[in-house]
Amino acid sequence: MTGPATEPTNRLAALLRADRPVLLDGGMGTLLQDSGLEDGAPGELWNLENPDAIRAAHTAYAEAGARVLTTNTFGGTRPRLDMHGLGDRLAEVNRRAAELARSVADEHGLLVAGDLGPTGELLAPLGTLTGEEAQALFAEQLTALVAGGIDLVLVETLSDLGEADAALAAAREVAPDLPVVVTMSFDTNVRTMMGVRPADAVVHLAAAGADAVGANCGRGPVEMELIAAQMVEARPSGLLLVAQSNAGLPQVVGDHFEYDATPDVLAAHAGRLAELGIDLVGACCGSTPAHIAAMRATFAPA
Repeated sequence: MTGPATEPTNRLAALLRADRPVLLDGGMGTLLQDSGLEDGAPGELWNLENPDAIRAAHTAYAEAGARVLTTNTFGGTRPRLDMHGLGDRLAEVNRRAAELARSVADEHGLLVAGDLGPTGELLAPLGTLTGEEAQALFAEQLTALVAGGIDLVLVETLSDLGEADAALAAAREVAPDLPVVVTMSFDTNVRTMMGVRPADAVVHLAAAGADAVGANCGRGPVEMELIAAQMVEARPSGLLLVAQSNAGLPQVVGDHFEYDATPDVLAAHAGRLAELGIDLVGACCGSTPAHIAAMRATFAPA
C-alpha cells in the first residue's frame, strides 16, 4: 500500500527559506555605464579588466538590502561574446563573474544567481538556430557559472518560449540540483516580441520545470503590475513569481539618458507587487542601489 502523493518541493522556496517577498538586485548595465563603461562596450569584459567595479556594484546592492546578487553575464553566451571578439574567453568571463558575485555574497550571507540572457539568435522557423543548438549555447555558459559558485540559475529577458525551453534543458543537463528562474520581457500589448502572454508563460514554464517564472524589463511599473496580476491569476500551486521592472522609461537629459521612475516610485510599486502576491521583487534597467534600498524600506520599514 502506498502513502498519499506529495507535491514536489519547489527548490527555490527551499533555498530561500524566508519571508516573502524576497528582494532581488537591480540593473547592472546602466550602473556600469554610470561607472565609466563606454556605450556599446561589453560590460562582461569588466569581469576580467575592471573587477573592482563589478565588486563595487554587487556590494552596493548587498548593502541596499538585496538578498540575491546577479552575475554580470547577461551577454555571456557565445554569440553575444563573439560580437566583441570575446568568444574564446567565454569560460573565463563567466566563471570570473560568478566568483566576483560569490565573494560579495559570502561577505553578506546572500545568494548568487547565474544570469543567462537571450542568445541574440532567432530559433527556427524564424531563424536558423535549433533548440538543440540553443541548449548547447546555454549549457556552455552555465558550466562556467557553476564552476564559479552560483546558487541558482536566472534566465532573463526572453521573448521566445522555445529559447526558454532550451535554457531549462541546459540547466537540467549542467546543474540539475539548482533552482531555475525564468523571466520574460513583455512590451507591446502586454505580450513578448514573439507574442507570448503572461499567463501563457506561467503555465508553459511551470510545466517545463521552472521553479519561478516572471517578468523583467518592459515599459515600467504600471505595466509590470498589470503583467504581475495576470501571472498571479494563472499561477499553479507551488510556483514562485518574480517581477523586475525597469525604472520607468529613459528620457534624454542633456547628453545622456535618465530613467524617469524615482526610488520612491519603485518603492510604492514594490509594495503593490507584494500585495499581489509576487514572491521575488527586484528592478531592471535604469535602477540603482538607491532604488533597491527604497524597496527594502517598503518591505521592512524602520
